[in-house]
Amino acid sequence: MAGLKLYGVALSPNVMRVLLCLYEKGLDFELVPVDLRAGEHKQEPFISLNPFGQVPALEDGDVKVFESRAITEYLCHAYPEKGPELVPSDKKALASMLTWKEVESGQYNDPASKLAFELIYKPMFFGGTPDEAVVADLEAKLAKVLDVYEAHLSKSKYLGGDEYSLADLNHLPGLHILLGTPSKKLIESRPHVSKWCTDVLARPAWAKVVALL
Repeated sequence: MAGLKLYGVALSPNVMRVLLCLYEKGLDFELVPVDLRAGEHKQEPFISLNPFGQVPALEDGDVKVFESRAITEYLCHAYPEKGPELVPSDKKALASMLTWKEVESGQYNDPASKLAFELIYKPMFFGGTPDEAVVADLEAKLAKVLDVYEAHLSKSKYLGGDEYSLADLNHLPGLHILLGTPSKKLIESRPHVSKWCTDVLARPAWAKVVALL
């Protein structure tokens, strides 16, 4: 297990996603810092781990993986005996998990991450102010996505069914960030989404991630 090395910084939502999976699986790993301000992610040796020059990247012995969602899925398949069954073996649950995992990356992530940029990262790192028109447009787009979540979660405890899975796990960094902005109203106004959010963010593994921030 000691061969696992995660390259990145804990403040990156994509790195948070992998950290969460590592903690859920109870795997021993080393977090190797990458100095983004100095551009280390665009240079060797990191660029050999991810040719796109983005964190995170994972080394597992002689196996190298990049892209956070690919890494979380790799960890689940490489270490199925560790931690909870984040990739269900039941066909029906597996189908649901895979579907909602794709929904997170294809529907939820774009408006949620752009809202985070406008409301948090733009003022914090670039000295700008949120564009109210952009925020309103992104909130409207995310609201439509969350309406679908609300309907689904009214019939299912978790996105993939009765058990917490990778579909839920991949959402946590985005949910955590969104709840720190005025756009949290989009979650709080939807009772089933709000209940789900409170549930998944209370996981001990997530508390370990938050402790690194």
